[in-house]
Amino acid sequence: MRAATALISDGVLPSNKDRGYVLRRLIRRAIIKGEEIGIKKNFVSTFSYENSVSKELEREESKFRETLAVGLKEFEKWFSWQSKPNRKIIPGSVVFDLYQTYGFPIELTEEIAQDRGLTIEKKEFERKLSEHQEKSRTASAGMFKGGLADNKVETMRLHTAAHLLLAALRQVLSPEVSQKGSNITEERLRFDFNWPEKLSTEQISEVEKIVNEKISDDLPVKMEEMSLEAAKQSGATGVFDDRYGEKVKVYSIDKFSCEICGGPHVERTGELGHFKIIKEESSSAGVRRIKAILE
Repeated sequence: MRAATALISDGVLPSNKDRGYVLRRLIRRAIIKGEEIGIKKNFVSTFSYENSVSKELEREESKFRETLAVGLKEFEKWFSWQSKPNRKIIPGSVVFDLYQTYGFPIELTEEIAQDRGLTIEKKEFERKLSEHQEKSRTASAGMFKGGLADNKVETMRLHTAAHLLLAALRQVLSPEVSQKGSNITEERLRFDFNWPEKLSTEQISEVEKIVNEKISDDLPVKMEEMSLEAAKQSGATGVFDDRYGEKVKVYSIDKFSCEICGGPHVERTGELGHFKIIKEESSSAGVRRIKAILE
């Protein structure tokens, strides 16, 4: 629930896709565990003192409890239909359908089955789950590469802005600042970096100023392929490990920014518009997070 409240505070909402799906599974798992120890009423909203987060948790729990009720009815239908031939094993396909369609964890189905003297076809369920996960991995291959949600023009603009942001942070704070994570959509960029304390208003303003100066200069964004060793020698920033192949792409913006990156980027900084930091906060111990937009 700590993870769930942190995700909602960060703007993630429960859904059936990507981070929203992870959030939904976290909340539902907590509800199921609550059920197992006898909590039958809504309770997850009490984990947050922030009103907007509490409301979202309350809404999600109410929705899931309705889903549980519907799923339980489906289970009862199957049980009633199958009791005539006296079948004692629930097929893995039924267990998977309850899991995928109604959000029933296998543990819950197994528990209900045991109460009725039944067992579940676990291997078949695991096979179907594995197939489903593989399809999901294939469908999402390439998503969030380099932190990007997609390759839309707006996303590419914010991706280029993230390079300018890192260079500006290194100039204002310390050359030791490095990227610790990012997530970039067509609406905003989220950028994590190592720094031990909250940035002052003056530091934030100075970072914004530097980035917007580089945008105004309409600098070309150049890409060059080179060996990893050559990239190191060029002074490019990046995580130098075996995730890269023999050749890497290095994107440079004048002498201001030089990073190993898979792209994509705009051709010139003048395409970015006005850069604005809308939030600066802690991400984890020793890591700060900036959220910014292009106006």
